[in-house]
Amino acid sequence: MKASPTVRIPTAHDQPRLAVLIDADNAQAALVGPLLAEIARFGLASVKRAYGDWTSQQMSSWKKTLLAHSIAPVQQFAYTTGKNATDSALIIDAMDLMYSGQFHGFCLVSSDSDFTRLAQRLREEGLIVYGFGERKTPEAFVAACDKFVYTEVLRAEPASAKAAAVASALPAASAGTTAGAAASSASVAKAKEPAPELPREHFSQAVEQAADEETGWADLGTVGNYMTKIQPDYDPRHYGAKKLRDLLLRHPDWFELQERRPSEGAAKRWMVRLVEAAE
Repeated sequence: MKASPTVRIPTAHDQPRLAVLIDADNAQAALVGPLLAEIARFGLASVKRAYGDWTSQQMSSWKKTLLAHSIAPVQQFAYTTGKNATDSALIIDAMDLMYSGQFHGFCLVSSDSDFTRLAQRLREEGLIVYGFGERKTPEAFVAACDKFVYTEVLRAEPASAKAAAVASALPAASAGTTAGAAASSASVAKAKEPAPELPREHFSQAVEQAADEETGWADLGTVGNYMTKIQPDYDPRHYGAKKLRDLLLRHPDWFELQERRPSEGAAKRWMVRLVEAAE
């Protein structure tokens, strides 16, 4: 019987050690930079591996990315047409790394539901699992992760920012016409991909769970943590906002926000309560 891994407990001066495993057949090389910057928020990427058939011409765009970000390529030949051997190689490596006992969490980069059971198994071992994939990722894989980040929110510049950058770089004579065209293109792009509607019931539930029974006020950070627990793909950027505070401020009919002291002598923090609780 195989012994369970001994997970190293982080100290106050130690960052969580993360293993980043990328399904290169199912991810874009262009997003690796923003992806690793996002992962740095959660801990230290001690291992970075990308899996694929690197003899294929389709993987040529990855070469510079692997070198620039010190990612180790793991070669996996496609033994049979229509069968994805890459998934198996990634899963086997993940289990080996898990049993090494050297990691606090895993970052699984793929939009493939085949990694659902892997995410579940890693969590069963007490490890945190961050998933990264496109919005088309099946719900089963999203739900199997502690937190899931849609890679669409990691794109460097939204269309509107690009339009502004183009307009500012043009001569005055032509700026007006081109800026108008760029703005029009940005509007079309925005229309094609509208921000999802805010799930009021989930956010209201999070505020209620975190709220003080007497005052109804809840710490905004606690609300955000609770949202991640009940909705792994929770991310303010998914709804077109940079932070949770900005997102809730858009709905003054639902939420009241103030910068307050949670207790006497404590530092000021952003607090939120349901509007119905204040009435």
